[in-house]
Amino acid sequence: MRPPGRGGVPPASPALLLLLLPGLMQLLGAPRGVGAGPGAGALSELRVRVRLPDGQVTEESLQADSDADSISLELRKPDGTLISFTADFKKDVKIFRALILGELEKGQSQFQALCFVTRLHHNEIIPSEAMAKLRQKNPRAVRQAEEVRGLEQMHMDITVNFSQGGLLSPHLRNVCAEAADAIYTRQEDVRFWLEQGVDSFVFEALPKASEQMLLPRCGQVGDRGKPCVCRYGLSLAWYPCMLKYCHGRDRPTPYKCGIRSCQKSYSFDFYVPQRQLCLWDEDP
Repeated sequence: MRPPGRGGVPPASPALLLLLLPGLMQLLGAPRGVGAGPGAGALSELRVRVRLPDGQVTEESLQADSDADSISLELRKPDGTLISFTADFKKDVKIFRALILGELEKGQSQFQALCFVTRLHHNEIIPSEAMAKLRQKNPRAVRQAEEVRGLEQMHMDITVNFSQGGLLSPHLRNVCAEAADAIYTRQEDVRFWLEQGVDSFVFEALPKASEQMLLPRCGQVGDRGKPCVCRYGLSLAWYPCMLKYCHGRDRPTPYKCGIRSCQKSYSFDFYVPQRQLCLWDEDP
């Protein structure tokens, strides 16, 4: 692994209105987004203001590419950390990336990049073609997730070979370029991808779990040159996790009429060869 790389808003009272049917969007005068119209490109973007778990507000960008069957989300935390999430439905892969600003007074570089790659289950987030049709009626409103999903803790015991990562997902080479030597995944997800035909040389083993269990958490290590188990947590403050269906008198079957929004937090544990690579982890 290489050293780190360079690189008072009041809550809105009106609920978010995201409509999926073009006819309804035109009726309400909702703005059409990039690539939304017939014959336009497959890429569309939605920008929303969201409230973070700590109460602060930031802008979040959501993009959908229906041709590539993928979704991406990006937000910047108040401390400057840039969090991105990519869902690749074709390859059953989701990619989390964190660009963490360094503390120059501690001898760190400008930023450190981390990537975590796990299996995507298609019921975790709405399909890309539905995401591409989302519009909002009030862009200035601050959105807060309707559902807070439980914290997911993951032990990342495998690394991904960056030069071969395109075989796992074509998005990985672009998303994780700054984190080429810090791309982590899990054995259970690797087994699934191997069954789907992904070559084993895409993955590289870290020290065995039994060996890692003997290592302390990085927050307990004083020597910055010693190996340890690092922990990094991130949260997706707001994302469309489910479709809503409505019933109409003149419609024999339910139809798509909106979305349900969720918030989800993740905690990743992973091996680092030097405490210097995990200076944010101060918890015992």
